[in-house]
Amino acid sequence: MLALAIFIVTLVFVIWQPKGLGIGWSALAGAAVALATGVVDWGDVGTVWHIVWDATFTFVALIVISLILDEAGFFSWAALHVIRWGKGRGHRLFPLIILLGAVIAAFFANDGAALLLTPIVLAILLRLEVPAAGAFAFTIACGFVADTASLPLVVSNLVNIVTANFFGVSFDRYAAVMVPVNFVSVIATIGVLWLCFRKDIPVSYPLERLEEPRSAIADHAVFRAAFPLLALLLVAYFVTGQLGLPIAFVTGAAAVLLLAVAGRWWSGGRGAVVDLKRVLADAPWQIVLFSIGMYLVVYGLGNAGLTEIASSVLSWLAAEGDLAATVGTGVVVAALASIMNNLPATLVGALAIDRVDVAPMTRDLMIYANVVGNDLGPKFTPIGSLATLLWLHVLAGKGQRISWGQYVKVGVVLTPPVLILTLMALWLWLPLIS
Repeated sequence: MLALAIFIVTLVFVIWQPKGLGIGWSALAGAAVALATGVVDWGDVGTVWHIVWDATFTFVALIVISLILDEAGFFSWAALHVIRWGKGRGHRLFPLIILLGAVIAAFFANDGAALLLTPIVLAILLRLEVPAAGAFAFTIACGFVADTASLPLVVSNLVNIVTANFFGVSFDRYAAVMVPVNFVSVIATIGVLWLCFRKDIPVSYPLERLEEPRSAIADHAVFRAAFPLLALLLVAYFVTGQLGLPIAFVTGAAAVLLLAVAGRWWSGGRGAVVDLKRVLADAPWQIVLFSIGMYLVVYGLGNAGLTEIASSVLSWLAAEGDLAATVGTGVVVAALASIMNNLPATLVGALAIDRVDVAPMTRDLMIYANVVGNDLGPKFTPIGSLATLLWLHVLAGKGQRISWGQYVKVGVVLTPPVLILTLMALWLWLPLIS
């Protein structure tokens, strides 16, 4: 009960985010209470740090890369191109925007897709005088696909990195399993969003009001470096994955290289366009504190019996066959993520799966189902992921307010079919390549 109380109070403060405290300090305070009361000990600190450090610093590096590219106009340039490809027809543009979000989520993580693409698309649509209902449909689409399309690569979601590191899944093996599964998730996402919002999508929009994509480029040096750097980074992930090199080292090196280009380090900063001080200040440093703090609190909850309960449920599901193990694991962790946040739920799921004594194939299905459930499950509620909470906050600052009631109403309709179809795709695909 003590461990549960500490977790609930910590989660309340993380969601509430009192001024000056932030998610990181709130989680760290919860961890300090857990340590002081004996819910966790100092040995657990080392265990948790070993689990989260690589994922956490990879995430920070990816967001730094995303912020620099955003300041340089990269994402605005891409959005303007896609909106032109829509040829003035709203029903053509809607799936194109979803696909753009899917690509950004794959390479820049779900947070990058939700927090950077959504305001850009919303601003352009408002400039084109798209009706409020249509703007809402595109806004929800951007936020929804950011998570549902964050399956394909290890770096596409913090959840993926934590899980891959915990179970020793290599970058290429993970991609071989999840790229096809992610394809199903994206198609299902387009389908459910279309069915839900087809009446709200504008029939047409005025292309003549749209500026040229090249006008969005603020830093041409960064823009020219973007595609070669991203291609090199992707190749490096596959190569270094075979060597066991931490992903944070590779992503961090790419972030430093882009910082050098943006800051014109070779000329002492002369000609720099991007404000690197602001970029580094806006980087999610609080996530470092949050990761160690919240995971410690959850680890204490696991020590108090949650992991044992979860492993019992998963053992029962595994006994019912691979289909039940796959779909059941995904649904259970999705429900858990929707009420306790997907990052803690990922750790609970991983610890529980690690205790289950099942056949290797069943275990692999449950490992990847844990990823699917924690990537897609947060879409049920706003508290399911920090990205969603920040996304809602960013939208409110842009004048687009989405209440928790509105969000849940949409989330409970859109999430189940995408989740189930994606888990079914995993169940069918993984045995074929194993």
